[in-house]
Amino acid sequence: MKNSDKSLLKRLGTGESIDQVCADEDITKGQLEKWWSGQLASRVPAMGGTRTANANVDIQRDKWGIPHVFADKSHDLFFGYGYAMAQDRLWQMDYLRRKAFGRLSEILGPSSLDTDVVARTVGINRVAESEVRRLPSSTERRLVSFSDGVNAFVRECDELLPIEFDLLDYAPEQWSPQDSLAIWGEFRWYLTGRLPVIVLPEIAKRILGSGELYRAFLTGEAEEESILPTGAYPPRIATDGRVGEVVSDLSEGLGSNNWVIGGEHTASGLPLLASDPHIAFASVSCWYEIHLSGAGFNTVGSGYTGVPGLLFGRNDHVAWGLTNNICAQRDLYKEKENKNQAGEYLYEGAWERSTDILETIEIKGQNPVEKTVKFTRNGPIVTEIIPAEASDTGPVSLRWVGHEPCDEITSLLEMCRAGSCNEFRESLRTWVVPTFSFGFADISGNIAYQASGRIPLKKYWDRGYRPGWESAHQWEEYIPFDQMPRIENPPAGWIRSANNRTAPEDFPYPLSGVWSSGYRALRIRELIESGDCHSRDDINNMQMDVLSKRAVDAIPGLLKILEETTNPAFVEEKDILSKWDMRMTKESPGGSLFEVFFNNWTLGVAAERFDTDIVPIMSGAMSGLSTELLTKDTYGWFKDGDLSRAVCRAMQRTVEQLSKKMGDDRTNW
Repeated sequence: MKNSDKSLLKRLGTGESIDQVCADEDITKGQLEKWWSGQLASRVPAMGGTRTANANVDIQRDKWGIPHVFADKSHDLFFGYGYAMAQDRLWQMDYLRRKAFGRLSEILGPSSLDTDVVARTVGINRVAESEVRRLPSSTERRLVSFSDGVNAFVRECDELLPIEFDLLDYAPEQWSPQDSLAIWGEFRWYLTGRLPVIVLPEIAKRILGSGELYRAFLTGEAEEESILPTGAYPPRIATDGRVGEVVSDLSEGLGSNNWVIGGEHTASGLPLLASDPHIAFASVSCWYEIHLSGAGFNTVGSGYTGVPGLLFGRNDHVAWGLTNNICAQRDLYKEKENKNQAGEYLYEGAWERSTDILETIEIKGQNPVEKTVKFTRNGPIVTEIIPAEASDTGPVSLRWVGHEPCDEITSLLEMCRAGSCNEFRESLRTWVVPTFSFGFADISGNIAYQASGRIPLKKYWDRGYRPGWESAHQWEEYIPFDQMPRIENPPAGWIRSANNRTAPEDFPYPLSGVWSSGYRALRIRELIESGDCHSRDDINNMQMDVLSKRAVDAIPGLLKILEETTNPAFVEEKDILSKWDMRMTKESPGGSLFEVFFNNWTLGVAAERFDTDIVPIMSGAMSGLSTELLTKDTYGWFKDGDLSRAVCRAMQRTVEQLSKKMGDDRTNW
C-alpha cells in the first residue's frame, strides 16, 4: 500500500470507487479485500472476561455474545455495563448521540441537515442539558459510572476504533450522562412526536369540512378492542374531553404486542408473559440485551442502545414487557402573528413577543447553517418540520410534555430491582414520557397492567391544530398517577396490549388517545381465549401467528364487488382470494395479492376526495375507511357512486404491478 490505512479508509468513506483506489495503490481487488478483512479483524474487541484498572468487574459472554456483567459494587457494575455496550455498539451510540443533539451533518454532510433541524427545533439538546441538572444522586452516579465504562473502552481502542470512525474521518468525543439523556430524549420524541397524526386530519378538515365526510376520514379499525374492559374502573366523572379514538394506519401490522396470562390458564400454574416490541428495522438493532448481576441487581433483558436500564426483561421476582400506549402528549397550535410587528403572537387579545434561540449546525464540507428557533408561550414554532403538505398555513407551534421535567431513567433502573408487581408499579411513578402500556407478573402469581407517563387533561378533543391564542385550549393539569389506567389480577385471567385503545369511552379521564388498529389486540384475545392451559410453546406459536384480521374483514366485501363485475381478467384473482386462508405466509399468493391491492385501494379512496399531489400522504391514514368501503359507503364518499369501478381500477393496477415484478403465473406471487 502506498498510503496509510487511515488514508485509504477515508477515501473509501467519501464514496471513492474501489476501482480508482486499486488503480492509485497499484493493487488488485483481491489484495484490497484481504486488506479490508484485516482492518475489520483488527478492530473486533476481545470478548472474553474483562478486568480493567478502573473497576472490579467481570464481563462474560454467552454463546450468543450477550454480555453477563458481574460486580459487587454499583460503580463497577455500571462501569461494566457501559464498557460492554461500547464494545458492541460504540459507533451506533455515537450516531444516536449525534442524532439527538442535531450533529449528524458534522460527519455525514448535508444529507442529514433535515434530521438535525428537527432535533434542534424540538430542542432535544436543550432538554438533555436541563435534565442532567435535575437527576437524583443515585441515578447520576450510575450514569457517571456507565459513562466511565464507555470512555475506558474508547481509550483502550487507541488507534483501532470501530471502522466507521476512520471511514468518516473523525473520533468520538468523551461520553457523559448528558449524552445518554439526549439519546433517551430523542427516543421519546420518536415515539410521541408523530406530527402527521395531527397534520393529516387538519388537512382533511380544511378540504372536507367538519361534517360526515371528515368523520369518515377518521374511521378506525376494530375500535371496540380496548386494553381495559368495561367496568374495570370507577364510573366516569363529570369532565370534558374524549378518551380517544383509533387512528387509521396502512401499516397496522408493524406495531408492538405484549400479553400476560395468569397461572390459572397456564400449564405451569404460574404466569406467562410475552413482549414483542417493534421498532423500524435497522442494522444493528436499537435494542441491547444484557444481564446485570450484583449490587442489588440480578436482571436480564433489553434496553435502548446508549441508555442504561432495561425496558423489558425479568429479575428473580418480576417479569415485564411493554407496548407504546399512544396517548397524545403533544399538541400543535395555529399561531396568529402580528402583521405589523414580526415575532409577536396573539394570546387572549394581546400581542406577546417570541423568545428566539439561535442554533448553529456544522456541516461537513460546507459552511455552517444558522437556524433561529422562535418560541411562543405554547412552545417552538415547528412549521419547518411538519409535513410539507401542511406548511402553508402560517406559523404552527408545538407543545410537548417532553419539554417538561422528566426522569424515566430512574424508573428504568428501579424497575430492574422490583420485588413484586406492586413495587414494579411504584417504580413507574416518576415516569413522564412516553406513555407506555406495561404488562408485568411476579412469582407470587400476580399479573398486572399499568399505563405509564403523564397525560394532559385537555378540555377539548381535536385531532387537528388548536388555536394558540385561546386559553381554553391550554392544558396545565395531568391525570394523577393513581388514576391512570391499570389492571390487577383481572377476572378473565389475562391482559394484553397491542398499541390498541387503552380504555372505552366511559373511562373517568380523557386520555386523548390516538391508538393503532385494534386488529392485533383482537387476534391476541382470540388466541388466548382459544385454550385454557397455555404452555411456553403456545406462546411462541402466538408470537408467530400471521392471520390478518383486516383481510378477514375486507375479503368478503371485495369478493362480492369482483363477482359483480364482468371483467374476465379477475377470474384468477377471485379464485386466489376465495381460497386464501387470510394468513400472511411468504408462500401465499393471496397475501401478496391482498396487500398490494389494499395499498392501491387506499390510494383510490384518497383520490376520490383529495388532490393528486396529496393523495400519497393522505392514503396512509385511510385504512379504516378503505376497509369499511368494501362493505358499505355510509357517508357517500364516492361522489358518483362509482365505488365498484374504483375497486376494479385498484385491482387492475395490482395485477399489472405483480405481473411486471413476478411474472404472469399467479402461483409465483
